[in-house]
Amino acid sequence: MTASTRALRRATGFGPVLIALALFWLALIIGAPLATVVAEAWSKGSEAFFNIFKQPDALAAIRLTIIVAAIAVPLNAAFGLAAGWSIAKFEFRGKALLLALIDLPLSISPVISGLVWVLVFGARGWFGPILDVAGVKIIFALPGIVLGTILVTVSLIAREIIPLMAEQGSDEELAATTLGAGGWTVFRRVTLPNVRWALLHGVLLCNARAMGEFGAVSVLSGHIRGLTETLPLHVEALYNDYDFVGAFAAASLLAGLAVVTLIAKSALERVGAPRSTT
Repeated sequence: MTASTRALRRATGFGPVLIALALFWLALIIGAPLATVVAEAWSKGSEAFFNIFKQPDALAAIRLTIIVAAIAVPLNAAFGLAAGWSIAKFEFRGKALLLALIDLPLSISPVISGLVWVLVFGARGWFGPILDVAGVKIIFALPGIVLGTILVTVSLIAREIIPLMAEQGSDEELAATTLGAGGWTVFRRVTLPNVRWALLHGVLLCNARAMGEFGAVSVLSGHIRGLTETLPLHVEALYNDYDFVGAFAAASLLAGLAVVTLIAKSALERVGAPRSTT
């Protein structure tokens, strides 16, 4: 704790009170729901808990969730790096518009994000009849789920990388170019190492959001068990079937992912913050 922070706490006298209020609020909003999920999941013992993960529909939902994240996260990482490079390192017309478009998915409902793709690729959408003739299925299939997931998570990695790249400037890249390095070499040896911690941080957040996405996927999946039902949708299906232990057991897997993401995020902030400022 710095001297200025200690002086501020002594001057206000509200430090302990504010900390207690913050801890109470976090326990109420985060701790209580998480404890409820775990307690309900184990309410009928370990056998009932693990049985849910032996069911074919649950395994299919887990597998589909992993596949969607494995496709969406690398694509968003590539876009985030490209957007960060272009916005932070270059001046061009439409730069403000590009920034606004990157932020747009964060300000709209995930349900709308799914509906957009239905209007484009659905049976009555712009390209739906053409795709139907060609035998290509996007809505109510894996491609639609991936597109919906990408749209709701596309901003996360870019927003982690862009401020850091803008702060670092272009001096190192210009120096490398002056010494004869090509564009790919500059990116691989200079730019990428400087943003690796921000990239990893964004990937973690993007992966957690991709695996836990419900709204957009719900619109695009068709809720076909064993085929287009991701793990969040499977939780809803189990709950609607009054299989509360199974629903909370599946939800505990998602909650565990959130906890692991939080721990990894904190670890990356501790390790990466000092190095990213050099």
